[in-house]
Amino acid sequence: MAKVYVTRELPGTALDTLKRVHEVEVYQSTDGGAIPREILLEKVRGVEAILPLLTDKIDSEVFEAAGDTLQVVANYAVGYDNIDVGEASRRGIVVTNTPGVLTEAVVEHTWALVLSVVRRVVEADTYTRAGKYRAWGPGLFLGMQLEGKVMGIVGLGRIGTLVAQRARRGFEMSLVYHTRHRNEEFEKEFEADYVSLNELLSRADVVSLHVPLTNETRHLIGRDQLAKMKPAAYLINTARGALVDEVALVEAIESGKIAGAGLDVFEFEPQVNERLTTMDNVVLTPHIASATVEAREEMVRMTVSNILAVLAGKEPENLVTAS
Repeated sequence: MAKVYVTRELPGTALDTLKRVHEVEVYQSTDGGAIPREILLEKVRGVEAILPLLTDKIDSEVFEAAGDTLQVVANYAVGYDNIDVGEASRRGIVVTNTPGVLTEAVVEHTWALVLSVVRRVVEADTYTRAGKYRAWGPGLFLGMQLEGKVMGIVGLGRIGTLVAQRARRGFEMSLVYHTRHRNEEFEKEFEADYVSLNELLSRADVVSLHVPLTNETRHLIGRDQLAKMKPAAYLINTARGALVDEVALVEAIESGKIAGAGLDVFEFEPQVNERLTTMDNVVLTPHIASATVEAREEMVRMTVSNILAVLAGKEPENLVTAS
């Protein structure tokens, strides 16, 4: 029986499967916050598996604390920028993730943000709840109509592709996209233009980010890039907060260089730039793009499956790096 440490309580019953086979300890948060670093370092000593969240930094210090027993880190996320994958590989530790299962949930939330910000839903809701609605008016909360506008997709993976599909087929928007590898089949099917990032920013009415966070993509959208966007354009981010230089974004919105933003992720989570919280033309959600019952429970099932496979000497279904 191996020892498994889980850094947060998880939804559903899939974790019970793991508990029937191995000794599982789950961090019990008293305030809903992430596990404190000192507790994480203490609890991973002598474990064979760690099931962390993307909020948990799993680096050489954690590996050192765990010792030679650690075999697998099964990340409860698609992205794994919270894990030092190179160091894990060097130590012969398997890293897994949960791709695919949260795609639809993130796509839906991306569109929730798009519609909320361009049609000023949150502003209008606040206004109505405050009892300010007196009569219908032709200029009351005018927003941007999506039909005929240009959607810019940065990153054409699973999520970016489906966001683009909804834009073209659901809202009859034109498409421009920028990604590492051109997809001519996608271009033909959706009449999309493959362009440079700068051209995408200058043409799009809505820019949606769908790339992983790496050294190359950190601050992918900064002051220079925001300056290339249309004054009436919106930026949507459901990927990773640090893709955007948050200070530059605040300045761009405050100065009217762009029309607004819909953000589910932030550069210094869980801290949110206070200036963003005062803006009516910005919609903020607390990293909940994958927060559907279906997606989150399937993520647990997948992490459990990955752990069980590695501890049984088998290859897991979602391998980031092998031992």
